[in-house]
Amino acid sequence: MNGYDRDSRMNGYDRDRGVFGSRGGSGRDDRGFDGGWNAGRDRDAAYSSFGARSDRGSGKSSFFAERGNGSRGRFDDRGGRGGEFDGISSRGGDRSAFGGRFDRGGNSRWSDKSDEDDWSKPLAPSERVEQELFAGGNTGINFEKYDDIPVEATGNNCPPHIESFSDVDMGEIIMGNIELTRYTRPTPVQKYAIPIIKDKRDLMACAQTGSGKTAAFLLPILSQIYTDGPGDALRAMKENGRYGRRKQYPISLVLAPTRELAVQIYEEARKFAYRSKVRPCVVYGGADIGQQIRDLERGCHLLVATPGRLVDMMERGKIGLDFCKYLVLDEADRMLDMGFEPQIRRIVEQDTMPPKGVRQTMMFSATFPKEIQMLARDFLEEYIFLAVGRVGSTSENITQKVVWVEESDKRSFLLDLLNATGKDSLTLVFVETKKGADSLEDFLYHEGYACTSIHGDRSQRDREEALHQFRSGRSPILVATAVAARGLDISNVKHVINFDLPSDIEEYVHRIGRTGRVGNLGKTLFINTLIKLPRWYKHLCLHTMWTFNVTKLHQHVLSMKKLVTE
Repeated sequence: MNGYDRDSRMNGYDRDRGVFGSRGGSGRDDRGFDGGWNAGRDRDAAYSSFGARSDRGSGKSSFFAERGNGSRGRFDDRGGRGGEFDGISSRGGDRSAFGGRFDRGGNSRWSDKSDEDDWSKPLAPSERVEQELFAGGNTGINFEKYDDIPVEATGNNCPPHIESFSDVDMGEIIMGNIELTRYTRPTPVQKYAIPIIKDKRDLMACAQTGSGKTAAFLLPILSQIYTDGPGDALRAMKENGRYGRRKQYPISLVLAPTRELAVQIYEEARKFAYRSKVRPCVVYGGADIGQQIRDLERGCHLLVATPGRLVDMMERGKIGLDFCKYLVLDEADRMLDMGFEPQIRRIVEQDTMPPKGVRQTMMFSATFPKEIQMLARDFLEEYIFLAVGRVGSTSENITQKVVWVEESDKRSFLLDLLNATGKDSLTLVFVETKKGADSLEDFLYHEGYACTSIHGDRSQRDREEALHQFRSGRSPILVATAVAARGLDISNVKHVINFDLPSDIEEYVHRIGRTGRVGNLGKTLFINTLIKLPRWYKHLCLHTMWTFNVTKLHQHVLSMKKLVTE
């Protein structure tokens, strides 16, 4: 576990929850770094032309500044935060403030001369930025099992799929960054989506959650930008106004439903834009818009945005979509569920966005309801439909288990589960209400567990701090409502516990998709009483490999004894 070397039960903690770092430990992150591309001699030979260095020492990621270990992801208003949140500090949690210290590994401001050069050639490496971006591991342990997942591509003249990243020419920069990211082979959605996008075809992809969809669209889009250069977007920016006050014309736009997912896509874009002239930016609500505007003014070639904040930026005259070549709608079903369809149609159909057939459009969704089909019809031109695995299904890397307990015993049984997971396991606990999240977090805290929580009433700064505490392993238990159910890409999540079952099956699919991501094996458990069993659960049992033992279930009704069904 990254930086987590303590027992999951915290003894002797300070009960003053207002003080940052009050829950034990030095807060140090002991992760090592194996030296990027050049950790092995073979990689030195393969990528010597990329200009990488092989004298890397070990160290830890500098993405976040050090802080005390025990925080539950909250800031103290009574005299300090116990350590500045690096890159965010007093800026309202705006991650787009990275421009100065973490400026994308050589991706400088718009420079008239440099932007006219060949964009396909890599810039000079930066050991600090390389270590910051790539120190965390990304590969899973079960990629062989992905080969058995069925994939169906339908549409006219569908290009053949690839078996390795080298089967398609994505250029020197992309191939070098793939090596740095430690991706050894493409996942099923990447095998099919990458050549489709490289062939400049529109795409509607329905893939199981956690299957590598983000890289599936970022890799070919960035590859094309490196090949084609900025084109008309650069000229428009120069003609628009003086440096520092220019309206930005991104070449690629990625729309995401939540702030958390937008930040994650942005961070992945930074990895694949390393040593290139492409400058990714991210804008989302709940953060300081002034700081986001200042970051945009430094230049923006690839923009990741939530729909509401993007409309705001467009109305302020800070973003123009006149020269957008690539449009991506990620988690499209979730955006419709959250009521973003008017904003999406305003962005795509009612402004200066090039029409379908001129721009290239990609939609990714875990489910394919009627509303998504209508959106695909309106936004996509002669698209290819890609179905990876069972549409709307859960990952086969996830072991699902149900535990029947009485309502009064749920918390006690939860403690037993947490004790059994081990100190190196990240555990995500889902509840239905914000009040329930706070209540369960307080219960676990007073039981001695290092934990944190996120829900819709938490500030953006608190949510980002809570996620950092969880990712780093300092608070290995995260209690969450549906705000975290979709899109969060947190490696090494070993258990998802549905303390409260969701009301619909789509929410269930996305909840348990937080584990078993990109080849990693994971487990999920239910904790629920029989009387609260939702109707969709019976349907799920009938359409999976689970054995629904009616006799034992009937005995449970009569005796109200605990039952475990696997």
